[in-house]
Amino acid sequence: MRAMVLEAAGQPLKLTQREIPSPASGQLLIEILACGVCRTDLHVIDGELPDPKLPIVPGHEIVGRVLGLGRGVTGFAEGERVGVPWLGHTCGSCAYCRRRQENLCDRPSFTGYTIDGGYASHCVADADYTFKLPEGYSDAEAAPLLCAGLIGHRSLKMAGDAVKLGIYGFGAAAHIVAQVAKFEGREIYAFTRPGDAQAQDFARSLGAVWAGGSDEKTPEELDAAIIFAPVGALVPIALKAVRKGGTVVCGGIHMSDIPGFPYADLWGERAIRSVANLARNDAVEFLDIAPKAGVTTHVTEYPLEKANEALADLRDGRLSGAAVLIP
Repeated sequence: MRAMVLEAAGQPLKLTQREIPSPASGQLLIEILACGVCRTDLHVIDGELPDPKLPIVPGHEIVGRVLGLGRGVTGFAEGERVGVPWLGHTCGSCAYCRRRQENLCDRPSFTGYTIDGGYASHCVADADYTFKLPEGYSDAEAAPLLCAGLIGHRSLKMAGDAVKLGIYGFGAAAHIVAQVAKFEGREIYAFTRPGDAQAQDFARSLGAVWAGGSDEKTPEELDAAIIFAPVGALVPIALKAVRKGGTVVCGGIHMSDIPGFPYADLWGERAIRSVANLARNDAVEFLDIAPKAGVTTHVTEYPLEKANEALADLRDGRLSGAAVLIP
């Protein structure tokens, strides 16, 4: 099999030939058809997330075809199309798992971080954390649903019943969650890098009622805001934009330090929340909602061998929507 491998943080991925793995008990062997490129992959590759398994094959928005079933696996058939997300395994026994908060598990495993992921032609995955995908999406179109879509869905739930919703950072997750939010009757106010007219036009094309730079003020006070950009300085900016009782949801796994701000900006029962990973019920809910909401994903395809180029385009903000690797 072919795989793009990270050997050390900060280094380019290296194309490597490996043996095709065999599925252990409870696992599926999957031939990878597409894998999305997520900002979390950048955090792993750039060394911003601690203690990855090295060497590691990144990638956790995997769309593939089942080639083999490990002992004890039921509910899947060879040839079936499946998706593999970020959450790869949980212990099932810690206090959080017992409270049905598996996304906060004390001993989790994550695809493309502690388990080899999808920047490859094949992988193995825990069948209990693998999902059947809705019809109507090509392999490349389905890939961003598996993290950008799932974490966007969880972030949207954290925003509660907000009608006027601000989204800071209009990338892969935002372009999906905006469509779901519009389907639910919410108003989207999109914040981009200052002066990024292309991203603002993209947001308007997906139904945003307003789009501007993160340094601009919206014409309406917001009920809630979701921050997808990994920029801590946006937190106090978003707090100023939400009404009393409003919520600022931090939707990324990593963010630069949040600068100090006056207590008055938080006062009025405003809240700041983070989103940690995803739970399996998030996947079940979102993969059912996406086709009903008419969600379309905007993707730019790259061959597997050009993974470093795709990562650079994501890092430098040259993408509208999501990058997807095609083995």
